Amino acid sequence: MINDFNTAAILAMACWAIGTLLSLFALRTPAMKLPGFLLSIAGSVIMAGFIGMYWVALDRPPLRTLGETRLWYAALIPLVGFLVEYRWKIGWLKYYCMALAAFFLGINMLHPDVFDKTLMPALQSPWFVPHVVVYLVGYVLLAASSVTALHNVYLQLRSKGNHTGESVSHFLALLGFVFLSFGLIFGALWAKEAWGHYWTWDPKETWAFLSWLAYLGYLHAFRYKIDQSKLQWYLALAFVVLLVCWFGVNYLPSAQNSVHTYTQS
Repeated sequence: MINDFNTAAILAMACWAIGTLLSLFALRTPAMKLPGFLLSIAGSVIMAGFIGMYWVALDRPPLRTLGETRLWYAALIPLVGFLVEYRWKIGWLKYYCMALAAFFLGINMLHPDVFDKTLMPALQSPWFVPHVVVYLVGYVLLAASSVTALHNVYLQLRSKGNHTGESVSHFLALLGFVFLSFGLIFGALWAKEAWGHYWTWDPKETWAFLSWLAYLGYLHAFRYKIDQSKLQWYLALAFVVLLVCWFGVNYLPSAQNSVHTYTQS
């Protein structure tokens, strides 16, 4: 399985790299645009195919460990870049998204997971897959929102207007917040089924709620017409809270016995 992953990861990264080069060449040679786009898409298709085969081989959803969530992240985040380019004609974001996807695959290649079929009883729930996948989609959208906001901050510092970029970062944050909200709801329903309580203030739950509040605060600030430059700074920094929730909580002493933290590989 590890060898299969390495092969899939190398193929995906090669597709993203060659697709990027062709897309850049397309600035001078338009005929390169379609092959570049197809190769870039192929990288995510390869990773999606591997996730499907991995799921069948393990006979369980590949969402148990941090490494497995990175697989999903690597497959999903380039798609956000492609969608933003299609909707707003902003091309630079897809390059960042493909680079980030390759970075996560590189982490998994350097620190491979222990591939097994064990799944604790609490994870054998119909809420497991929708809860985690919805959260990962939210993380992907909010990561794109954060880097778009950083780009807007850079342009603002150079005294250049970027109204399109501000609308993109806002739309991605709004959509990401919707997915976070569904993630919280699905998690509460899952907790009630598995442990008899909707909420226990477990460290992971607490940070998930803090993440949700951080983006709720942004939406309230946007509603009350707070200065756009401040809102872009807010969005750029808010993703740090999500990173703590996703990665950082696992290393907190209070979370060592948490049932919500990802199993370490």
